[in-house]
This record gives sequence, C-alpha cells and structure tokens, in this order.
Amino acid sequence: MDVDTMVVEEVTTADAPQPSAAAESASKYPDMVLAQTIHRATVAAALVDANEAGKVGITGDLQEKVMAEVATELENPSLYRHLQSVLPYNGLTDANLAALDEKHKKTMEELEQKVEEAKESAGDMEVLDARLEIARFAAKSLSKEEAIEAYDKVLALPKLSTGKQIDALMEESRVASFYGDTQKNAELIERAAKLAEDGGDWDRRNRLKVYNALSKLLARDVKEAASLLIDCVATFSCAELCPYPEFVVYTIISNILHLPRTELKEKIIDGPDILTVATKIPVVIKLVNALYDCDYKAYLHAMVEVQPILMADRFLQPHAGYIMRELHVLGYKQFLDSYKSVTLESMASSFGVSVEYLDLQLSRFIAAGRLTAKIDKFGGVVETNRPDLKNAQYRDMIQKGDHLLNRIQKLSRVVDL
Repeated sequence: MDVDTMVVEEVTTADAPQPSAAAESASKYPDMVLAQTIHRATVAAALVDANEAGKVGITGDLQEKVMAEVATELENPSLYRHLQSVLPYNGLTDANLAALDEKHKKTMEELEQKVEEAKESAGDMEVLDARLEIARFAAKSLSKEEAIEAYDKVLALPKLSTGKQIDALMEESRVASFYGDTQKNAELIERAAKLAEDGGDWDRRNRLKVYNALSKLLARDVKEAASLLIDCVATFSCAELCPYPEFVVYTIISNILHLPRTELKEKIIDGPDILTVATKIPVVIKLVNALYDCDYKAYLHAMVEVQPILMADRFLQPHAGYIMRELHVLGYKQFLDSYKSVTLESMASSFGVSVEYLDLQLSRFIAAGRLTAKIDKFGGVVETNRPDLKNAQYRDMIQKGDHLLNRIQKLSRVVDL
C-alpha cells in the first residue's frame, strides 16, 4: 500500500456530531490536515530511500502537492524552507521566498497599526480582534516562533475572559502540535485545563478534552488517552484538530489495548457513533471485530493491514512498534486465557503462523513477563500459569510499597541537605 493512499476518508456533515459555536470560530490555521499530508510525504520520502524502485513518481506527486499548498495557499516561506531540507523538491527560488518575507513584513506593520488604532479609538474587544488577526496570520504564514509570540501577546491582554484565554491557548497549542513541539503543546494544554477547571464552559472543557487526549497519545500515555477519547465520541466537535473518522481510529486503537472485553463490545463494536463511520475505516473495524470474535487468523491479518495506517498517521507513527507489540500480546493473552495448556501446533494453526514463528514470539513475551505461561519445548505444549487474585494483589502491593519507600528515602536525603 502506498503511503499517500493511506488516508482516512473525509467525514461528511452527516457523519459526525455538529460543531459548536466555539468550534466554528476556531482558526483554520494551522491546518492539521496539511500536517498529516506533510507527515505522509516525509514517510514516503523515507520509503524512497529504502525502496527506490516504484515509489518515486507517487512520492514526487505528494511532495509537489504539499509544497504547492505551502507556497500558494499559506505563503509561508519559513515552513517552505524547512520542508526543502526534508523533501527533495524545489519550486520557489530564494528570490521568491525573500519577496514573501518582505510582503509579510509589510502586512505585519499594517496589522500592528490596526492594534494601535484600536487602542486609541476603540474598546477591548476591538483590540482583542486585532491581536487575534495578527496571531492567526502568523499561524498561517510566519514561523512557529513568531506565531507563538503573537498568541502570547493575545494572552497578555488585560481583561481577557477565561473563555477567550482557553480559546487562544488551544489555538496556540495547535501551532506547537503542527510543528511537532510536543513539550510546548502539553504545557499549553495544561494551562488551558487549569483555566477550564475554574471557569470554562462545558463546550470548551469538552473540546479541550480532545486536545488533551491527542497530546497524551503523542506522549504514549495510551491508557489515559483512551479514556479521554472514548468520552468524547458522542460530543466530538474539534474538526479543526482532526477529521471525525481519524478521531474514531485513535479511539479504537487506544481502547482496544485497555477496555475489558464486555466494554469493548458495548462502547466500540456496537457504539452507534462509531458505526456511523465504520465503512470509512474498515481495516480498524476488522481488527477489533476479529479480536472480539476470537478469529485470531483474521486478527493477525488485520494487524498487517493496520500497520501502514499507523505509519501514515502523525499521532500514531511514533508508537507504531509499541502498538503492534501490544496488539500481539493482547491476542496471545486472550487465546491462552481459554486454555490451561495447548499445543504449539494447535495455537499456530489458530493464528495462521508457523510453529517456529509462534515459539519465537511467545518466548520473547514470556521472558519479558508479558505472558504468564511457559513452553514445554520437548512436549510442544504451552502451559498457562494463572496466579490467583490474592497473590497478584499482594505482589502489586509489595511493589508499590517498595516504590513509595524509595521515594521517601530520596526525599529524606534532600531534606537533610
């Protein structure tokens, strides 16, 4: 499957919950759909390096599409220069880029003049609107640093309501996310979350939950991200952040690793909101259904088809190896939970793999403590060890107690100093 074809279909108006008024007022820029396209173009470029034959034409088309949008729609010379260092495509010359820089310098002077005029002859709302205009222009056509600075000036305005502060922080977090600054993104969302606790309305808190979930996903806090994502399925209104089908993919991939089987059926497989876009994400739906139906051969085949989707997504690609490993563990664990012992040959047949491959996989996961089983190589049997609940709770308590004592000892040394 080619990287540039690994896209989730765009959602139609009827497919997803309708955006709220606050969501509709969100800035179009930075364009997070473009961020996904840039990611796919860079992945495709990497594939050309690894597989030179048969990929150049497709990759070139994708690169040209990205660079043309950055040059003509965004008119962003800073981003264009950055992409030139990553993608082997040249359209604009240095002179063209210098002309854009000069044009934007004049535009910024005009916008700053509007701010001064608003301060002298208008009210606080007009000053806010003028500052937001600068910030949104910077998010579209200037560098990350200039956009961050412009939004910081918005947040520094006096008498700015809590709701407006949250909106500005979410827009600024999108700038950080667009450029892959995960630390800055997390900091901004944390600031917005503290404001939302004190005075945010329901709509902003709900939208902020989606921002927070995707930030957690990037940080590989998959369990926390899964909980936040599943809560927002019915009320999703962050079209500026990602299309609804992509949001559902994040929800399914994260929750399949953590939801109990009964809840997986109720909230994912039979979830009415998820079913509305099921035809747009058939591979991911096939994965979760195969796991629930205990069709392990189809489950492994679906995993093979899911991997390119993970690689083509900017939120999932950094964790593709982790997710694939956890999906393997999940399938093997669910299978072994049904047996006290099973032959390697029988298990390999159920998964549609060779005995040698299965033996290698199981031995790795058993050695890492991910599967409570042992392999009788002589008899060709996998025996499942199920520790009783009380012993498991006891061991967990001991481990947490040791961790707490270690922290207390470190703290006492600091206090003594």
